[in-house]
Amino acid sequence: MALPVAAGLAATLVPAAAPGALAGLLAWPGLPRAVTLSLTTGLASTALALALTLLILAALRGTPAFRLLVRLLSPLLSVPHAAAALGLAFLIAPSGWIARALSPWATGWSQPPDLMILNDPAGIALILGLTAKELPFLLLMALSALPQTDAANRITLAQTLGYGRTAAFALTVLPALYRQLRLPVYAVLAYGMTSVEMGLILGPDLPPPLAVQVADWMTEASLTRQGTAAAGAALQLLLVLAALALWRGLEAATRAALVRAATAGLRLPALDAPARALALTLAALLAGALLAGLAGLALWSFAGLWSFPDALPETLSLSTWTRAAASLAQATGQTLFLALSSAALALALTIACLEAEHRFRLRPAAPALWLLWLPLIVPQITFLPGLHRLALTLGLPPFPATFAAHLVFVLPYAFLSLAPAWRAFDPRFIPLAASLGATPTRALWALRLPILLRPLLTAFAVAFAVSVGQYLATLLLSGGRIATLTTEAVALSSGGNRRLIGAYALLQMALPALAFALALALPALLFRNRKGMAA
Repeated sequence: MALPVAAGLAATLVPAAAPGALAGLLAWPGLPRAVTLSLTTGLASTALALALTLLILAALRGTPAFRLLVRLLSPLLSVPHAAAALGLAFLIAPSGWIARALSPWATGWSQPPDLMILNDPAGIALILGLTAKELPFLLLMALSALPQTDAANRITLAQTLGYGRTAAFALTVLPALYRQLRLPVYAVLAYGMTSVEMGLILGPDLPPPLAVQVADWMTEASLTRQGTAAAGAALQLLLVLAALALWRGLEAATRAALVRAATAGLRLPALDAPARALALTLAALLAGALLAGLAGLALWSFAGLWSFPDALPETLSLSTWTRAAASLAQATGQTLFLALSSAALALALTIACLEAEHRFRLRPAAPALWLLWLPLIVPQITFLPGLHRLALTLGLPPFPATFAAHLVFVLPYAFLSLAPAWRAFDPRFIPLAASLGATPTRALWALRLPILLRPLLTAFAVAFAVSVGQYLATLLLSGGRIATLTTEAVALSSGGNRRLIGAYALLQMALPALAFALALALPALLFRNRKGMAA
């Protein structure tokens, strides 16, 4: 993890020191606004996603609504960022589904209004899109860490002392939980500040967020802006480091506030009812917006004539699919090749690491965990261009270079998905197998892997979905010569062909959804006669 990130950073930042690179960046008139957008969208979306995650855990855990939300996590997590952004764009645009549903009976609009709802200058649409997409990820990370905090006993003990449910969670569970959530939160903050695909679809245009502009300079055919782009990438790295430092300051201030609340004996039982209502409302709105947007994408791909303000198309047709069948098939094939190969190798490497950890009784150290998260915290826009330059220097063809870049991002997710289940495996099985003459390798293949089939397939599905959603890694490392469903969908987003965008986005959603469906169905089928394996 450290080598490709360090090599990419070096190869990116060295051109930033070239004569004229910084001057070219400072001469761009949109720089102050782009810097402001990068900071505000990243910090605001991370704060909102984290606050709502903690509010849901504090107010809804154990309720039917919470169980439904947990069931929706896998479908929402499997949706690539670009598809989620396109779905939200189709939903909230002036001619989107919301405006159609309210027109003309509530709004009086017979034509799409001239409102800057999408790509607004303040980046509000981008903030909402990032919040909706990162909430499921943070919630999943929190659910994975929650059993290690003894949350149920802590909350029960606090409630016997008169504390409300929400206050009990904040004062007794949150400090222990956040220590394990810190790295995922940092990754969300770095991504929110530097997301290119979501910035292109939902963010402002003139100027765009800094990462979007840097990516535009880097992909210019004339190559005259490479020094400026490198200087912009260096500035983006500094901005992320500054935002992380600011976030650390906010952590300290929040911790001090919690200590003051605890010593003051603030029990706040009256806070529980409004907290529950707020958590339920916001979670329903965000999940409903994502699902409605994705449904709108699917409907547009089959739509015939669909005039504003009609809420539904007049006819349904397969004409978009038949006309674009060849390009859709090519993009799907290349997406599948990259996703299957990178997810398979990432899973194999993860199994090797975890098995070595077990056999040699290694205790994972904190620095190793930081290295694992390194590609997710360091902005992609700051080290992927350097990896591209290194690939060109080494003469790597587009597919191997792109595959290697995908692996850098896929491996951490595969490891983080599989490690908890692997480490929770009943250790008595292995000595039992050894007493029957089985070697450690035989025990691995005959016992551990079959028993852990469900988490293995889930980790593979997560890794597969991450690869399908890779935009910048594919665009830069392939030099634009590999067309995947994600790169094509984002490229089409600047045009007006909603039907074709819907077709690409629908396939982009369908592939990860199929992987998750197989991860659920295969163990149920294989273990249908084994009651002990049904859970």
